[in-house]
Amino acid sequence: MKKHLPLLGAGPAYVCVIIPLTAAALILKYTGIIKYGDIPACRLPFGIAGGILILLGILLWALANFQCHISENIQANRLVTTGIYGLVRNPILSGHLLVNTGVLLWAFNWFLIILPFLYWLYLTVLLRATEEKWLQALYGREYTEYKKRVNRCIPMIIR
Repeated sequence: MKKHLPLLGAGPAYVCVIIPLTAAALILKYTGIIKYGDIPACRLPFGIAGGILILLGILLWALANFQCHISENIQANRLVTTGIYGLVRNPILSGHLLVNTGVLLWAFNWFLIILPFLYWLYLTVLLRATEEKWLQALYGREYTEYKKRVNRCIPMIIR
């Protein structure tokens, strides 16, 4: 039997970076260190968008963990390509990205909006350097075909 992937994969390396950065950004904003960039006129649309992103992020995370039983499938050495994994290859990390983006939108500050783009870039680089290589080595053609059909994360480029 083939060795299975690490249960946590690249997740801790991602989450342990974006959560402290989001917290630091909010601290800088609400302590007044970041004094410019507030957009009070956008409170309502940013607040609604932030709330939707947070709920969507939680939903992605829950579907990946509870509906698809991802930990059990990793231990059983099965590549999951159904359920939420049929829509996005990394729903758990996409969920974290969306929740942190939603929280940053609630700050109503243009300067903080750059962070989600950096988070997405970091996620892309991290996954290419780790999990995607591991999955390719473990599942070969099956994973190659899966990558052709399903995007890496949300937000995504529609295929």
